[in-house]
Amino acid sequence: MAERKPHVSEKKKKQLKAVEKLLKEYPVIGVVDMSMLPCAQLQKMRTKLSKDLKICMAKKRVMKIAMDAVKKDIPGLEKLEKYLTGVPALIFAKENPFKIFNKIKKSKTAASAKAGQIAPIDLIIPAGPTPFGPGPVMGELGSFGIKCGIEGGKIAIKNDFIAANKGEPIKAKVIGLLAKFGIKPMEIGLNVRAVFEKGEVMEASLLDIDEAKYINDIENAARWAFNLSVESAYITKENAEILLSKSFREARALAIEQGIMEKEVVDQIIAKVAAQAMTLKKEFNI
Repeated sequence: MAERKPHVSEKKKKQLKAVEKLLKEYPVIGVVDMSMLPCAQLQKMRTKLSKDLKICMAKKRVMKIAMDAVKKDIPGLEKLEKYLTGVPALIFAKENPFKIFNKIKKSKTAASAKAGQIAPIDLIIPAGPTPFGPGPVMGELGSFGIKCGIEGGKIAIKNDFIAANKGEPIKAKVIGLLAKFGIKPMEIGLNVRAVFEKGEVMEASLLDIDEAKYINDIENAARWAFNLSVESAYITKENAEILLSKSFREARALAIEQGIMEKEVVDQIIAKVAAQAMTLKKEFNI
């Protein structure tokens, strides 16, 4: 009896072909995790990022089959499969992976925390005045051990209070406290797991660059290189004018110091000799 093959619907076949086509068409392929991402927020992000990338949602099995089908044409693509975890989706782009990551990162929005979520930073209720007047709020703050008093008719917190430490689960009892002070520590958006380009896989930790620090480092490196080239007299088109000016000044100073009679320094040498003669005249009372 012939073995029955599993039935694959036309819809899934069509979806599979669409994923394969995208994998072949785009040079930059990424995996993002959409866990905890509301549908409304996803639609907004797809619209916002539509000019820069294409987001493809499919079942993990479909994505893996599509990758297997085209990996002979795209060496190294199989390395991306292990990142298909959580609620994965594929992204496709033709722009630099670092720029794509940065745009996705900037598209995220702040969100209130939920109990059990991991604090991305130290969640601090800052010291200082609050908008709350005397009343039940003061007792509520006191129940957390927050020291406060009354200043100008409003509750003022005496010292910073850490509601949750970075890397630790956020306790249910502090959720209301964070909301009361308008603290939204979480980010809603696409979480990039990894991006594939030209046979290489780059994880989010590699792609997440501090732009301001990166630019500052480049500027510092340029300044240090320029200073080094001037100090070592290594001539380039950027420092040639400065080196010529520096050499002229040093040659002029040397000529004056050694009394080398050149038309450019005659006046200075005569002035120097006159000053020395005047000093001698005063010293020996001539």
